[in-house]
Amino acid sequence: MATIVVEVMLKPEILDPQGQAVAAALPRLGFTFAKAVRQGKCFEIEVDGTPSAEQLSDIERAAETLLSNPVIETYVVRVGA
Repeated sequence: MATIVVEVMLKPEILDPQGQAVAAALPRLGFTFAKAVRQGKCFEIEVDGTPSAEQLSDIERAAETLLSNPVIETYVVRVGA
């Protein structure tokens, strides 16, 4: 079994109020390491065996049409461990 990971993030030019809220809360909790925070989402898709080129192509299409909004988001598909 393999896991394919689809990471979806807002495009840099899109405002991210949730990321801004987290960035503002971190110093109040004593965490000073973050210059900025962007919020996104992650999908883990399990497939039997090693993913085929056709499966990866299908997942790319799903990422573009269902898992993300290509107007405001970008996505990356990768085979996880």
